[in-house]
Amino acid sequence: MRYAMHESEAADGRLFDADRGCSLFSQRTASVSGEIQASDSDEVLYVLEGGGTALIDGHTHELGPGTALFVARGVPWQLEGEARAVSVLVHDAEPSSVSHAVVDLDEVETGTATAGRQFLLGVTPEQGCAAVTQFIGLVPPGRAPDHFHTYDEVIYVLEGEGMLEIDGEQAHLTPGTCIHLPARLVHCLANTGDAELRVLGVFRPAGSPAEAYYPDGTLAALPSERS
Repeated sequence: MRYAMHESEAADGRLFDADRGCSLFSQRTASVSGEIQASDSDEVLYVLEGGGTALIDGHTHELGPGTALFVARGVPWQLEGEARAVSVLVHDAEPSSVSHAVVDLDEVETGTATAGRQFLLGVTPEQGCAAVTQFIGLVPPGRAPDHFHTYDEVIYVLEGEGMLEIDGEQAHLTPGTCIHLPARLVHCLANTGDAELRVLGVFRPAGSPAEAYYPDGTLAALPSERS
């Protein structure tokens, strides 16, 4: 399936980008340490392993597993330490109001989406990142109805086991699986295991991870909205 791949298939860390049909983003896994040169694209990161002290625009921040980070284009920074992270470059992004933002996802409140699913918000426009919403989806065992979103999204599987279904094709999901979902692509991401499936998502334009539509265009209702 062209919408899913595993990070082990990309020796250079490059995941979904323009070469794989994803023009809005460049998704990759990267080792981050020392001096990081300014990019011409906004960047959102999520620390998988390791960490250290980041110095960004005169401010210091402690980074560790579960930390979300936004760095605006044109802003150099440095990390004293070493971290392995999922990075998403956001190309031609709307101007942001801040140079950077840091979010500890262990300290944010859980939101509710459809089919009993929940999410944790990372970097969003509320933190000054105008172009995208970053989140962790918490998917319980089971299958949600087929649906689509009006945003373009890249996903990285953090924990658990599942199945992606698109137009009769299936792709097995394990930690390290990456997904690109173009806007309005009908799909289903199912948790086929016994434990929670955790996925890291970044989508554009920014909005709510709870917004979804059934194939006929009907807005999917949240559990609290059903009679």
